[in-house]
Amino acid sequence: MKAMIFAAGLGTRLKPLTDTLPKALVPVCGKPLIEHVARKLRLAGIDEAVVNVHYFADKIEKWIDEQPWITTDTTEGGSKEKMQISISDERALLLETGGAVLHARKWLEGCDKFLIHNVDILSDCDLHWFASQVKEEALASLLVSNRKTTRFLLFAPEDMRLVGWMNTDTGDHHIISPEIDPAECRKLAFSGIHILSDKVFDLMDEYVKERGLTVDGTAGVRFPIMNFYMWAAARCPIYGVEAKSLEFIDVGKLDALKPAEEFIRRNG
Repeated sequence: MKAMIFAAGLGTRLKPLTDTLPKALVPVCGKPLIEHVARKLRLAGIDEAVVNVHYFADKIEKWIDEQPWITTDTTEGGSKEKMQISISDERALLLETGGAVLHARKWLEGCDKFLIHNVDILSDCDLHWFASQVKEEALASLLVSNRKTTRFLLFAPEDMRLVGWMNTDTGDHHIISPEIDPAECRKLAFSGIHILSDKVFDLMDEYVKERGLTVDGTAGVRFPIMNFYMWAAARCPIYGVEAKSLEFIDVGKLDALKPAEEFIRRNG
């Protein structure tokens, strides 16, 4: 299985650190976030990944080029000694999460399934276990947990199929069918880690066409992946996979850096 690391974000909540660094290179215990994520993927047996870049893209590329355990040579490929990382360049236009996946199509299509991991997420999730929970028919499988948040995904209680989302602060919600009662759904928090079937690309093409989204030349097309999931969930099975007792840190804010360092020290 291949992987994609979302690393193109502006990291505005991590200012002033991100005044001079991309979020991906913000250090935790002396190593950048992207290294913690990439090594976790590598330990899970993933030896080929694509990283999208936009903000301070040259600094991420330089870091990748300097790592002796990473190769960007596609002829060499991933190996026991090295992880192969390709760059999906979004310098011309920040494509959001859905557009980023579609833009990386040439690296991911044909691999059957691929894992997506946000660069600012640290967790103790066993990625082998997560992959083993993916149903054959799933268009996507979303790692979720029962934790405190205001934004929840909604799942059918009988089979954990995705049916909507809810913001408990604002009361906003979306349900894929009027026949579904949100009160009867399971409310779980998304982790930013998901596994997609490579069949997703043809469906994304259909979504872009149906929504009339503008394709900006070779730069790509912008759309959030969660918007796509809500559209696709009415057509194809998208499931939640609940990780019990998941330890999870979103390192997207300055006050998360200290807990992130404590997590790394505990977990290695």
